[in-house]
Amino acid sequence: MKTRSLNIINLHQGNTEQKRQEILSYYNQQLALEEQLYSALATENAFYQRADPLRHPIIFYYGHTAVFFMNKLILAGLVDARTNPELESIFAIGVDEMSWDDLNEQHYNWPGVAETSAYRNKVADLVRHLIKTLPLKLPINWESPFWPILMGIEHLNIHIETSSVLIRQLPIEMVKANTFGKRCTQTNLAPKNELVQVEGGLVKLGKEKDHRLYGWDCEYGEASEEVKAFQAAKYLTSNQEFLGFVEAKGYKTKKYWTEEGWNWCNYKKAEHPLFWIKENQKYKLRLLDEIIAMPWDWPVEINQLEAKAFCNWKAEQTGEPYRLPTEAEWLHLYEINQVPDVDEWKQAPGNINMEHYSSSCPVNQYQFGDFYDLIGNVWQWTETPINGYNGFKVHPLYDDFSTPTFDQKHNLFKGGSWISMGNEASKHARYAFRRHFYQHAGFRYIISEENPKIEDNSYETDTEVALSCENNYGKNVLGTNNFYEEISHIALELLHSPKNSKILDINCETGRLAFELAKSGAKITALDASARFIKVAFRMQEQGSIKYIVKNEGDLVYFREKQLKDLNVNSEMAQNIQFMQVDASNTKTIFTGYDMIIATSLLHELYDPGKFLNAMSQRINKDGILILSSTYNWDIKNTKKENWLGGFKKDGEPVYSFEHIKEVLSADFELIKKPFDLAKVSRLSSREFAFNQEEVSIWKKKS
Repeated sequence: MKTRSLNIINLHQGNTEQKRQEILSYYNQQLALEEQLYSALATENAFYQRADPLRHPIIFYYGHTAVFFMNKLILAGLVDARTNPELESIFAIGVDEMSWDDLNEQHYNWPGVAETSAYRNKVADLVRHLIKTLPLKLPINWESPFWPILMGIEHLNIHIETSSVLIRQLPIEMVKANTFGKRCTQTNLAPKNELVQVEGGLVKLGKEKDHRLYGWDCEYGEASEEVKAFQAAKYLTSNQEFLGFVEAKGYKTKKYWTEEGWNWCNYKKAEHPLFWIKENQKYKLRLLDEIIAMPWDWPVEINQLEAKAFCNWKAEQTGEPYRLPTEAEWLHLYEINQVPDVDEWKQAPGNINMEHYSSSCPVNQYQFGDFYDLIGNVWQWTETPINGYNGFKVHPLYDDFSTPTFDQKHNLFKGGSWISMGNEASKHARYAFRRHFYQHAGFRYIISEENPKIEDNSYETDTEVALSCENNYGKNVLGTNNFYEEISHIALELLHSPKNSKILDINCETGRLAFELAKSGAKITALDASARFIKVAFRMQEQGSIKYIVKNEGDLVYFREKQLKDLNVNSEMAQNIQFMQVDASNTKTIFTGYDMIIATSLLHELYDPGKFLNAMSQRINKDGILILSSTYNWDIKNTKKENWLGGFKKDGEPVYSFEHIKEVLSADFELIKKPFDLAKVSRLSSREFAFNQEEVSIWKKKS
């Protein structure tokens, strides 16, 4: 295959006119390749087939990449009018089986291929015009008008690959052979795999914001991991090696599979990899556009669930802890073997970037140090579900590229395949699919005594919890200070020796008050009745950050990340807190001996607030401080009316909640400050807020 003229755009080097021509050439090159891919379809009818029941017909993807360009150009303010509003609605969304994907064919009136092609040409002319005329200044960064142009090109690269997988699943008679590159014709006996010892080391993940190459938002940020020594397979797992699992009835043996994997296996009635074709007890292999005799020395192509099952089978056979590598372990192999990044290639060092073949090739053809195929041939599944690194920020032009996959259901694969180009072929590329999905993907196994470190950094979408996160950690709004920060200032001013104090924070929600108090060195016990809220606070404590989604307007949302360091809280301070799930109306007697108890936004939520108040004297030390705050917004859904502390008339006279509280507490506490109102503003969406005044009362336990 002819060497590609351009691997990727360097965002820093060169002069502006040179860079403009590079980008134009890059776009034209990739667009021509996409057209070549679709030319492999033998009939127009093939465009309207759903190769995968979880995907749209092929025609959708033919139109989608152009519509993506239009949507991003409009969003970026680079164009102000749509080219074809109807087509741009039809071809807008449909990549993953998310809730917003509409796969009901009755909802679509697909246009003809010629109409779609004409639309693509119009958009291409527009994009070329913009590349030639937009102001260009180096370096190109997120704010540059050329960023959405590059975003569209790299998105096109993704769909060249994913569409090739769909075409590979069409009936073979719908595809023309030898129209998309030149496949590998080399095959021989598969080499016997062997394990190579790999020394451990510190691995730094993520790339800096001003990196010289384009990146998707999930690539930026920082993380580090100390990788322990492990053994890694010299070769990717070949078809021959995987055959052992098939012949051992691995697809029929539940114990090798995760629960998710076994459910998939039964649903699909799988007996072997998807692209294997069994005829007369012999196997053939389906490629993009033809069926060939099984090349046993090529890498097997499977989903993550199958790769995981193979490792479990291998572990049982040998007694060794076989598994897939983590993202950090894969990167460690990449770095210690000094694999050059994509912009450093004169020629691709592996079967990648479509520089060598339009198919896989033998697993022992491209060597990197002691290993083969560290990049290229097929993607390599990992143990790691994708999440954002610390400091992750959503790019405003494509806010749903990464975050929908931060759900622990999408695993990373690394290294690229024979068709991976541009960003896909780069060192920092981070792509993830659902574990049961197929791409041109296989795996390399490792042996490690270390259990993979899997962090759940998924975005909190529970509306109540997410609103609590925003109200606890979001920016101050409507000219008010953060309620929890204000309470912490009040509380700490009342403690003579905070470092030697014990504080009980009741109704802690997602934890802001506890973290503010912990900065003093006090020991904090933070309680909440809901595990939904506590888990967020605990994640902030353990991982140093939380992520959540809040409403913007209509169906639009914001993706938030908040970090402990933003509160000036370090990990040592955070360990001063013990978070626990406890019902404040029925708290165990072990929660005693506190120098201060704070109960915010709580009384009006309790089913028996009087009982709660009566117990305070048993939980607090002499001279201890009790801080209460409430709106007294009594509701019979939470509190029976006979348990209300106030807000009603008795004997014709109004009963106010504070007076009842004073009556209950006066035997053991003295009021040390006149009650006062403190604003608590909750952001419900971009322009909708709930404004409350909580009455704060401060009490001291009598000696």
